[in-house]
Amino acid sequence: VQLQASGGGSVQAGGSLKLSCKASGMILSVFWGSRMGWYRQAPGKQRELVADLTNEGSTNYRDSVKGRFTISKDNAKRTVYLQMNSLKPEDTAVYFCYFGTGSRDYWGQGTLVTVSS
Repeated sequence: VQLQASGGGSVQAGGSLKLSCKASGMILSVFWGSRMGWYRQAPGKQRELVADLTNEGSTNYRDSVKGRFTISKDNAKRTVYLQMNSLKPEDTAVYFCYFGTGSRDYWGQGTLVTVSS
Protein backbone atom coordinates (compact mmCIF):
# COMPACT_ATOMS: atom_id res chain seq x y z
CA VAL A 1 0.00 0.00 0.00
CA GLN A 2 1.21 3.47 -0.92
CA LEU A 3 -0.43 6.75 -0.01
CA GLN A 4 -0.17 9.45 -2.67
CA ALA A 5 -1.07 12.89 -1.42
CA SER A 6 -1.66 15.84 -3.70
CA GLY A 7 -3.39 19.19 -3.88
CA GLY A 8 -1.12 21.41 -1.85
CA GLY A 9 0.00 24.79 -3.07
CA SER A 10 0.19 28.49 -2.34
CA VAL A 11 -2.91 30.59 -1.85
CA GLN A 12 -3.82 33.93 -0.36
CA ALA A 13 -5.73 34.15 2.88
CA GLY A 14 -9.39 33.42 2.30
CA GLY A 15 -8.67 31.03 -0.53
CA SER A 16 -9.39 27.34 -0.84
CA LEU A 17 -7.52 24.14 -1.57
CA LYS A 18 -8.57 20.52 -1.77
CA LEU A 19 -6.13 17.85 -0.72
CA SER A 20 -6.40 14.30 -1.95
CA CYS A 21 -4.79 11.11 -0.73
CA LYS A 22 -5.12 7.89 -2.69
CA ALA A 23 -4.39 4.58 -1.03
CA SER A 24 -2.97 2.61 -3.91
CA GLY A 25 -2.98 -1.12 -3.44
CA MET A 26 -5.46 -1.09 -0.54
CA ILE A 27 -8.32 -3.53 -0.90
CA LEU A 28 -11.79 -2.13 -0.45
CA SER A 29 -12.62 -4.00 2.74
CA VAL A 30 -9.51 -2.63 4.42
CA PHE A 31 -10.30 0.87 3.17
CA TRP A 32 -13.82 0.61 4.59
CA GLY A 33 -12.50 -0.49 7.94
CA SER A 34 -9.80 2.13 8.24
CA ARG A 35 -9.66 5.27 10.27
CA MET A 36 -8.26 7.94 7.98
CA GLY A 37 -7.22 11.48 8.55
CA TRP A 38 -5.09 14.48 7.90
CA TYR A 39 -2.33 15.82 10.11
CA ARG A 40 -0.16 18.86 9.63
CA GLN A 41 3.20 20.05 10.79
CA ALA A 42 4.28 23.66 10.70
CA PRO A 43 7.97 24.63 10.90
CA GLY A 44 9.26 24.22 14.43
CA LYS A 45 6.03 22.68 15.66
CA GLN A 46 4.79 19.21 16.42
CA ARG A 47 2.58 17.30 14.06
CA GLU A 48 -1.07 17.81 14.92
CA LEU A 49 -4.33 16.21 13.93
CA VAL A 50 -6.42 18.34 11.61
CA ALA A 51 -9.35 16.04 10.89
CA ASP A 52 -10.16 12.38 10.89
CA LEU A 53 -12.88 10.05 9.71
CA THR A 54 -13.69 6.79 11.41
CA ASN A 55 -14.79 3.61 9.69
CA GLU A 56 -18.29 4.35 11.01
CA GLY A 57 -18.34 7.72 9.29
CA SER A 58 -17.81 9.92 12.31
CA THR A 59 -15.67 12.98 11.80
CA ASN A 60 -13.47 14.90 14.17
CA TYR A 61 -11.87 18.30 13.59
CA ARG A 62 -9.47 20.40 15.59
CA ASP A 63 -11.19 23.50 16.86
CA SER A 64 -9.23 25.92 14.71
CA VAL A 65 -10.50 24.39 11.45
CA LYS A 66 -14.11 23.63 12.38
CA GLY A 67 -16.49 25.19 9.91
CA ARG A 68 -13.71 25.73 7.36
CA PHE A 69 -12.35 22.25 6.59
CA THR A 70 -14.27 19.15 5.53
CA ILE A 71 -12.93 15.61 5.40
CA SER A 72 -14.55 13.10 3.07
CA LYS A 73 -13.76 9.92 1.22
CA ASP A 74 -14.52 8.08 -1.99
CA ASN A 75 -14.51 4.34 -1.41
CA ALA A 76 -14.36 3.41 -5.07
CA LYS A 77 -11.32 5.61 -5.59
CA ARG A 78 -9.72 4.59 -2.27
CA THR A 79 -9.21 8.29 -1.68
CA VAL A 80 -9.65 10.62 1.28
CA TYR A 81 -10.05 14.34 0.76
CA LEU A 82 -9.65 17.49 2.79
CA GLN A 83 -11.51 20.51 1.49
CA MET A 84 -10.01 23.62 3.02
CA ASN A 85 -11.88 26.91 2.76
CA SER A 86 -11.26 30.34 4.23
CA LEU A 87 -7.60 29.50 4.62
CA LYS A 88 -5.55 31.50 7.09
CA PRO A 89 -1.80 32.08 7.29
CA GLU A 90 -1.73 29.90 10.41
CA ASP A 91 -2.89 26.97 8.27
CA THR A 92 0.51 26.99 6.57
CA ALA A 93 2.11 23.59 7.08
CA VAL A 94 3.00 20.30 5.48
CA TYR A 95 -0.14 18.17 5.45
CA PHE A 96 0.10 14.41 5.84
CA CYS A 97 -2.60 11.86 5.22
CA TYR A 98 -2.94 8.87 7.47
CA PHE A 99 -4.67 5.50 7.31
CA GLY A 100 -5.01 3.27 10.35
CA THR A 101 -6.18 -0.21 9.42
CA GLY A 102 -6.06 -1.65 12.91
CA SER A 103 -3.06 -3.80 12.12
CA ARG A 104 -0.87 -1.19 10.48
CA ASP A 105 -0.55 2.55 10.07
CA TYR A 106 0.23 4.24 6.78
CA TRP A 107 1.42 7.78 6.17
CA GLY A 108 1.52 9.84 3.00
CA GLN A 109 4.57 11.78 1.94
CA GLY A 110 3.20 15.20 2.84
CA THR A 111 2.01 18.07 0.72
CA LEU A 112 2.89 21.68 1.44
CA VAL A 113 0.18 24.28 1.95
CA THR A 114 1.29 27.90 2.11
CA VAL A 115 -1.19 30.64 2.92
CA SER A 116 -0.06 34.23 2.49
CA SER A 117 -1.68 37.23 4.13
